Amino acid sequence: MPSCSEDLEFRGLVHQVSDVALLELLDKGREVVYVGFDPSMDSLHIGNLLQLCTLARLQRCGIRPIAVAGSGTGLIGDPGGKDEERPLLSREQLVSNLDGIRSQLERFLDFSESAGRARALVLDNGDWLSPLLLIDFLRDVGKHFTVNQIIAKESIRTRIERPEYGISYTEFSYMLLQAYDFLHLFDEFGCRVQMGGSDQWGNITVGVDLIRRARAETAYAITTPLVTRPDGTKFGKSESDALYLDAKRTSPYALYQYFVRADDSVVASYLRYFTFLDHDKIIELDEATEKHPEQREAQRALAHEVVSLVHGPQETAKVERAAEALYTEDIAALDEQTLLEVFSDVPSSTMPRSALDGEGLDPVEAFSSTELSQSKSAARTAISQGGAYVNNRRLLPDSRITSHDLIAGRYVVLRRGRREHHLLRFE
Repeated sequence: MPSCSEDLEFRGLVHQVSDVALLELLDKGREVVYVGFDPSMDSLHIGNLLQLCTLARLQRCGIRPIAVAGSGTGLIGDPGGKDEERPLLSREQLVSNLDGIRSQLERFLDFSESAGRARALVLDNGDWLSPLLLIDFLRDVGKHFTVNQIIAKESIRTRIERPEYGISYTEFSYMLLQAYDFLHLFDEFGCRVQMGGSDQWGNITVGVDLIRRARAETAYAITTPLVTRPDGTKFGKSESDALYLDAKRTSPYALYQYFVRADDSVVASYLRYFTFLDHDKIIELDEATEKHPEQREAQRALAHEVVSLVHGPQETAKVERAAEALYTEDIAALDEQTLLEVFSDVPSSTMPRSALDGEGLDPVEAFSSTELSQSKSAARTAISQGGAYVNNRRLLPDSRITSHDLIAGRYVVLRRGRREHHLLRFE
């Protein structure tokens, strides 16, 4: 079995570390590590999944993980990674968001007493930041830092250098509030390690400095790489195609499809970041990608592992059946929700249910009414040449579409060739 640090190194999870001695300390399994999670939405996203998996790895090494979902700092907003001021959220919205985030954290970390000293904690920094008096904060925390130090941090400097946006005193203070979180966790739980994405390095090191100056003790910072797409853009919740851990925001099927279609250039990293497959299995999948990329073995393993982690094995089995049914007659057995998820991106149209009366609907009429055929003659040609399908059943020249073909009592899937689909709804 690899040590904790060896596993982190193999998976490429150590991006920056304030002191390399930390890696040896992690191997001893006695540290307490915390990660902060932004509560600006009611769901975490794929970018957060890297931190969740890493915390879970550390917990398996005997390290106590603390997840801080902050209603305190959430009222302020982290200026990092943003060109302009974030909209301020109400306390009520933050409370609602925290409820959603807590339930997701519990899927990855062990909060039971059986975990012993490695038992995970979920904390809300509003519990200690909200009662904090401004004068006390300025005297006890603010005195340890100069404005020069703070504006030297990249997240602050980049905003100041863009005068059309600037930065309010509210967001300017965020870094010190996060540093106070670290100090509080150090005092209350003996937490000496803060972990986050590489874009949090500046914030985290301020906390390390605060503990050194206020308590004359050593604390540590460690960051992981940012999770990026093949084009190098960051995964986040503000992107139009963000991937959320909440099934209501991103369906299990959509999550599965994203990873099963992952580019060869990123699949090796994603396997290391998002799965608990052992090193030998990951290397085996690396070799499969190199030798037989067309088989997409690594992508299928990745998609299976991610959906199982986020939504459980039952949902994984369901979406894998749906993916397999896409080109088989098993499609007729899909429930309505899964069917609509599978075909959420394909064209659709509606026909009256009465069109199925009597002998049923002529497929020529159905196909020619869609973009699959430009005319009735083109539809007849496709059918006669064996290139037209209803519910993945190849049509014969004398075929009809009847009520017996309806999936979930309302739908028929038309297909031309291998990949052109149309969802026909009968009402």
